[in-house]
Amino acid sequence: MSTASLLSNPIEYLKGVGPLRADLLKKELSLFTFNDLLHHFPHRHIDKTKVGTIASITPDMDFIQIKGVLQGIDIIGVKRSKRLVTQLKDETGTIELAWFQGITWVQKNIVEGQAYLVFGRVSFFNGKAQMVHPEIEPYVATTMAQKSLLEPVYSSTEKLKARGLNAKQIGKLTQTLFQQISDRDIPENLPKHLLENRMGRWEAYRQIHFPSSQANYKKAVDRLIFEELFIAQVRLNLIKIDRHKNSKGLLFEKVGNYFNTFYSKHLPFELTGAQKRVIKEIRQDVGKGYQMNRLLQGDVGSGKTMIALLAMLIAADNGFQSCLMAPTEILATQHYESLSALLKEMPIEIALLTGSTKIGERRRILKGLLEDDIHFVVGTHAIIEDVVQFKNLGLAVIDEQHRFGVAQRARLWKKSTIAPHVLVMTATPIPRTLAMTAFGDLDYSVMDELPPGRQPIKTVHRYETSRASVMDFVKTEIVKGRQAYYVYPLIEESEKLSFEDLMQGYEQVKSFFPEPTYKISMVHGRQSSVEKETNMHRFKTGDTQILVGTTVIEVGVNVPNASVMVIESAEKFGLSQLHQLRGRVGRGKEQSYCILLSSVKAGREAKARLKIMCTTNDGFVIAEKDLEIRGPGDIDGTRQSGALNFKLANIINDKIALEEARQAAFELCEKDPTLQSPENAVIRSFLISQKSKIGWGKIA
Repeated sequence: MSTASLLSNPIEYLKGVGPLRADLLKKELSLFTFNDLLHHFPHRHIDKTKVGTIASITPDMDFIQIKGVLQGIDIIGVKRSKRLVTQLKDETGTIELAWFQGITWVQKNIVEGQAYLVFGRVSFFNGKAQMVHPEIEPYVATTMAQKSLLEPVYSSTEKLKARGLNAKQIGKLTQTLFQQISDRDIPENLPKHLLENRMGRWEAYRQIHFPSSQANYKKAVDRLIFEELFIAQVRLNLIKIDRHKNSKGLLFEKVGNYFNTFYSKHLPFELTGAQKRVIKEIRQDVGKGYQMNRLLQGDVGSGKTMIALLAMLIAADNGFQSCLMAPTEILATQHYESLSALLKEMPIEIALLTGSTKIGERRRILKGLLEDDIHFVVGTHAIIEDVVQFKNLGLAVIDEQHRFGVAQRARLWKKSTIAPHVLVMTATPIPRTLAMTAFGDLDYSVMDELPPGRQPIKTVHRYETSRASVMDFVKTEIVKGRQAYYVYPLIEESEKLSFEDLMQGYEQVKSFFPEPTYKISMVHGRQSSVEKETNMHRFKTGDTQILVGTTVIEVGVNVPNASVMVIESAEKFGLSQLHQLRGRVGRGKEQSYCILLSSVKAGREAKARLKIMCTTNDGFVIAEKDLEIRGPGDIDGTRQSGALNFKLANIINDKIALEEARQAAFELCEKDPTLQSPENAVIRSFLISQKSKIGWGKIA
């Protein structure tokens, strides 16, 4: 094989690996090629030039290297409890060394009375210091002079260690790799102007594995983190530029009679500044002749549905139909009802299409969509069924987009010869750092204002011991004519346990709020959709004052009269979910409350979450905190695009580097959108070389 392709060599071709070890490395660490080993970075380094004394060992010490003479080698115990024990003595004291595995090999390779250099983790047994499975090698004066200043420690597994591939052996394989490759195998991929204060790429890889100093190690890490973020941002910019240039879109040339009549005569309230800004951005998008792909993120209750309606009216003014797709029947029905109420004075035909739509009504809707008699259709994934055909679909609005798969959304685009404009809405605030990485190829708008008249929700944390006083408070609100929610956690691992908890909770609520003075509805996953809808409807119409349920009420319930949300076992919920649940109250003009009930035994992290909930109503602040606590890999709704699959970069810890990389990528793509300039040839060739390795999905 040529030198140029060395990094693509299968791992079994590396000296010291072979077929058997290669199979293990593939299964245990996903190391298939030389390149995979190159990117198996050490998780820390140890300064092995330092030699301590046995007398200096303390209980709070982690690792230590000591030099001494072995005294007495004994095999103790039988079968599973068998171990090899020896004493290491230096001028200050003695420490016990013990091996429970590989005893035969150790016994053959150590000699009593000889000097050894021993390195390992310190532990204490019966008050005495010991080392279990330490690294051990004969001590000679030249050994220390040859040692690397900072020795890498690589992750391994028990199966690999059993086959002689511990952290140290993986380090030796990496040394072998660097003996076989050269700077030609790791060419530069950053333009010269970005290298002025940065380490070169080849040197960065050498220094991150085998640093000559702590300062050089930091420079190597900084360089490679910036590279990861920069390349990701360049990709996202190129996708966006390509979409703007090549994705032909429907042209909405005018804002006409439908929009203007609704805006001047039927708008129920003055739009917030944020709503006005977003509708202006949408008008600009749809008037440019390329497909709009806009992500609209707005906190709970910020008025996203109104934005969707105004965008759909612009589509109607230009002779196009619109669809609004929601993840659940409850939410689709809510959207349909609110849009129908807003449009009741307008000559707009709107339909609701879900799995529960009766056959006769379904036929009427399908005919109306095909003949352009229906302007707007609201529904669930029923909209993407093949039988649903549009005469002229121009706008697709998707609510809570992360609940739909990429393939599901793609089926929607195929319902028009030219792909419709796309407005993706989410009530889950996305931290800016996450939006810049996972959604960087989309244009995105943020709505950070609540409609006028809304009061901030008062949130308090109470322990279960205060349940009686919480119930009394809820009674005072019901006496005022208000309504309340009681939410119980859904334990995914145990539906049975969740159901039992809910039923127990329901009986508890009934004991505090006895019939006929109080009326209670209950909703949960085991009910039929009809039963669920009936109970929801009773609560919406005020027939019942309390709604008890699981997180099924997280989305889809809009009852302005509900002023109290009691969240049971609040410590079991994530921040994002707590915030979504809280958003079910505070939808009217009266003061609303959210009470977080938790066990006294709630853990430290859970208490931190509850404290955050009590200190802010700002979904974006909560989203940032959620990202810090849970990490980017766990955030609901992050796209399956590979945008967060970084080896070194962390969008929480490396915010400054991310901002710098984003700005550098934006400026580069603005000046040279096709990467044709000589200076950008290195990036272009790198992206081409990586194209086959990375499944970089566009929003469609």
